[in-house]
Amino acid sequence: MTPQNFNTIKIPRSNMVIPQAVIAGDLIFVSGTAGIDPATGKLIEGGFEQQAMQAFRNIKTILEEAGSSMEKVVKVTAWMVSGEDTGFTAINKVYAEFFSLNPPARSAPQVMPFPGGILISVECIAVA
Repeated sequence: MTPQNFNTIKIPRSNMVIPQAVIAGDLIFVSGTAGIDPATGKLIEGGFEQQAMQAFRNIKTILEEAGSSMEKVVKVTAWMVSGEDTGFTAINKVYAEFFSLNPPARSAPQVMPFPGGILISVECIAVA
């Protein structure tokens, strides 16, 4: 098995060195994905919850383009800027919207600020 980098033109790449995802056998590993608006290529406005919602929309697009879906996600890591969602209320709301049945395992570490106003970066592992 040789891992394959995967990128879709439907979601702007934030870093040309890092692929949007890597497909290895039956698994898809999606790189950290921010709330970038695909239409403008800029970070979505409105704060943490809006960025989280857009990050998950972007992941949904990447997975679908790679031949998978949100229903096949088995693990999510949501890297959240410390202090932005201290009660996990917003991330739980967004998570429930995208994973209403059989939600995947999740970690949500708090981190120091990302560059450029990014408040959340989400990565996941899905079955192909």
